Amino acid sequence: MSLLNREGVKFIPCRMFLLSILLILLSVLSIMFSLTSGSVDIGLAQIVEILLGEEKGMQARVILELRLPRVMSGFLVGGMLAIAGALMQVLLKNPLAEPYVLGVSGGASVCALLAMMAGIAGAWLNIAAFAGAFLSILLVFGLAGLGGTWNPLRVLLTGIVVASGWGAMVSFILAISPVTQVHGMLFWLMGDLEYAHNLKFGLAVLVTGFIIAMIIARALNLMARGDMQAAALGVSVHHLRYLVYFLASILTATAVMQAGNIGFIGLIVPHLVRLLLGSDHRILLPVCLFLGGSLLVIADTLARSIVAPQQLPVGVLTAMIGVPLFLFLLQSTMVKNRP
Repeated sequence: MSLLNREGVKFIPCRMFLLSILLILLSVLSIMFSLTSGSVDIGLAQIVEILLGEEKGMQARVILELRLPRVMSGFLVGGMLAIAGALMQVLLKNPLAEPYVLGVSGGASVCALLAMMAGIAGAWLNIAAFAGAFLSILLVFGLAGLGGTWNPLRVLLTGIVVASGWGAMVSFILAISPVTQVHGMLFWLMGDLEYAHNLKFGLAVLVTGFIIAMIIARALNLMARGDMQAAALGVSVHHLRYLVYFLASILTATAVMQAGNIGFIGLIVPHLVRLLLGSDHRILLPVCLFLGGSLLVIADTLARSIVAPQQLPVGVLTAMIGVPLFLFLLQSTMVKNRP
């Protein structure tokens, strides 16, 4: 038995139930894989006892103070980037749009590096990164909105130019920074969950953003078909654009604040979900949340395990995985759309 929604997308309840189970299972497996991987050998049964509070000691401290916060940060950041990527792609009507395309990460990077130069660390470093990201959001919004009309191409070009300006400032800061600080700066720029703090704030932003995105999911489906058609069906396209822009930007700013620049999650995950399940945002957004979070958790686990005891920036590994995967998805899409 199947149901047909107003947009003409066919839902199969049994299939959606199985998909939900698979996503939850994937998330649990990725988290358990990360918790059991590391220099200290801790078995799955022992981890369950630690999480239930039945065991104390060194292993419990390793799990609760080191691995679990990092795993939760990875899941939150991956989910935020994947949802932000999906929103950016429908907002700009460009399948190559991704969370960092509007210069949000550039503003965060400049302010974070300036904070590092000043000797600031911990939560204040995250606050500086978030302030820089929000400054970039306002800058792009103000410059692209000159003239009072919204044009996706103008917004995209403005974001690219602003991002280039931030990139030049990042290079300048790295050039004048003391050698002792450059290594930490490069790790932050390449993405590193070691700097992740404020899990409660990240969780609050992700949950709030996800709820808002699900509320406007039907309107997103209509806007993806064209602004005129969406307006004819009662969608306030003007207000929806601004809402989607700020929602995607805040999710991206929070993700950058938590972990620096982690590429390809926000580009690859929405592409993969659309290829497999279609472009209904009521399905796409929840799947992006779970898949993006699980993918980043697995990538971070591999980044700290492949060359142990040394650790790779997780952004390097996501790029190494993302480039061939994106080329494969692009080729698959071209073959699928070939007449």
